[in-house]
Amino acid sequence: MTDEQYDDTTPQETASPTAETAPSEGVAPQYGVGPFTIREVTLGGVWLVAFVVSFFSVTVARFDSVWTSGLLWIITIGLPTVAVFLLALRRLSPQGIRRVGSLGIDQFASVVFSFAALLWLQMVWETVAVAIDSGLWLRSWVIWVELVLMLVGVVLTVLAPVIPPFSQDFQGRPEVPAHRSARPVRAVEPRPAHVPVDQEDTAPGAEWTGEARYEAPMADVDADDFTPNQTRGTFEAVDADETIEIERPARQQAFWALVPEERDVVDEGGAPLFRIGPTAWALVIEDRGEVFVVRDEDGTVGFLHDIDGVTRG
Repeated sequence: MTDEQYDDTTPQETASPTAETAPSEGVAPQYGVGPFTIREVTLGGVWLVAFVVSFFSVTVARFDSVWTSGLLWIITIGLPTVAVFLLALRRLSPQGIRRVGSLGIDQFASVVFSFAALLWLQMVWETVAVAIDSGLWLRSWVIWVELVLMLVGVVLTVLAPVIPPFSQDFQGRPEVPAHRSARPVRAVEPRPAHVPVDQEDTAPGAEWTGEARYEAPMADVDADDFTPNQTRGTFEAVDADETIEIERPARQQAFWALVPEERDVVDEGGAPLFRIGPTAWALVIEDRGEVFVVRDEDGTVGFLHDIDGVTRG
């Protein structure tokens, strides 16, 4: 199954922009500048200043900006630029990119501005340490300005939900299911012991012909006195009047299944993991009677409780 079949969005998420961005009941309407909130406009202004300053030299001995210092630009200004671009794209095209991996766009912005601030802080720390030891000031004013701007970016992303008026940006947002990677982890259970039983395990000269079960102990019976009963799937004693039925562990054989309509495959707690439908066969790795254990193409294993009308392949 493709990622599209695993879409975590709900009808509320895929609704029109008007339905999605409408304020929740009891929440005051949010005003801003055009389609953007006060927080987004402020963060965009902070990024613009940081972007311009990034083209100045970070050293005093020669010209060397973050754009000419190998891959230094990626975290210091590149990723914050991507974050601000995604924030703007979310407002201008609500049906566009909605997350980066398992992170929402606001979460992604919080992460990248935090990493950028940490890297600029490292550069300031090194500069001050060298100046204390040798008296040489190796880096320019750029690192100080960028550090302050990135710290402001951290405030506008990480701390904004608790700082008025920026907190209004996070109030009344519609509730949607979490991405699979952001959901609580499942419990890990010990793997059940599996002892395969082959035909060679039966009595010499006998052939297993049916589903059998232990109904009498075999301790006092010679295995050589048994012949297979072709109709009952049992071993029958030649010189005795008693038929002894021997239970053998049932083999679990995977099979393909096709459901008549889309159905949820859930975890042990009942939370949906993925869906199977009538357009593709699903791999059932275990039949537990009223429940099928289904494995997805990506290795996810869940339980199908509604097995009515399932076609076996």
